Amino acid sequence: MKQVIIVRSDLKLSKGKMSAQCSHASVEAVLKSDKKKVSEWQKEGMKKVVLKVNDLKELLKYNQLAKDSGLVTSLIKDAGRTEIEPGTITCVGIGPDDDVKIDAVTKNLKLV
Repeated sequence: MKQVIIVRSDLKLSKGKMSAQCSHASVEAVLKSDKKKVSEWQKEGMKKVVLKVNDLKELLKYNQLAKDSGLVTSLIKDAGRTEIEPGTITCVGIGPDDDVKIDAVTKNLKLV
């Protein structure tokens, strides 16, 4: 079991901003997920992996691929109070779910 967060690299977010956005994606995806999967994921140590894509188009592509595969996703839009414009889509959380299901969608992406 794991959770993946995919973040846009074209936004050039500071480390703090990226961390906050990834945290939003993680929490929102967990809140939308099946309680049994969340419980299993917790028992296994709550593995999270943060990956990157080049731009919004690629982020939306992986969000849709995950949804089409039956995975829970959470697309995050920034409030625009600090570094970027309001409504900017920054990242997507996927899962938690089985490693194999998530890897089938995200295996070609690089770590942040």
